[in-house]
Amino acid sequence: MSFHHWFLYVLVIVTLIGVPGPSAVLCLTHGARHGGRRAIATVAGGVLAALTLMLLSVLGVGALLAASATLFTAIKLLGALYLLYLGISAWRSSAPALSGVSLDSGEIEVRPLRKLFGHGFMVGVGNPKDLLFFGALFPQFVDPHQAIVPQLLLLALTWVVADFSIMSSYALMGRRIAAFFTRLGGSRLFNRVTGGAFIAAGGALALSSR
Repeated sequence: MSFHHWFLYVLVIVTLIGVPGPSAVLCLTHGARHGGRRAIATVAGGVLAALTLMLLSVLGVGALLAASATLFTAIKLLGALYLLYLGISAWRSSAPALSGVSLDSGEIEVRPLRKLFGHGFMVGVGNPKDLLFFGALFPQFVDPHQAIVPQLLLLALTWVVADFSIMSSYALMGRRIAAFFTRLGGSRLFNRVTGGAFIAAGGALALSSR
């Protein structure tokens, strides 16, 4: 793989990862409610989900999903239901404890890191379209005249670095963005916006096709 192709790949994935989606909203929400440092566990769960989907795509599961409409629909609906569950939970949850509290005071809601990690993994792995995406993306940047495995490892490592960096930025910005919504219209507004984003994402996933 030439440097030119690798750099083009970096530009493509940074753009794709940077566009806010369900994982970004989750990292932002967890950053607001649990603190940016603890929300890194959420980021790590999402990164592991991406690696899992890459591996499954390389092993041919992506091709299986492309061939089986029933399997694709089943996984898609499960992912959509999970996003809807997160959306309803966020909508109904109590407001982040931000009113009258310094953003650096450390007064955050504590939740076990394994739960934050699990939420990050479930949201990341719940979209079967990502399997098809990796199956379509990687071949565009792999040189068939060179060893395939080292190139795939480089693409995966590059994705992990970009994904972790960008999602960590969302997590670390969570408290400040939540405070911004608090100033706009009350502390519950943040929950309404993030909950609505999850519900919209779940609905879009449920209605999407391959």
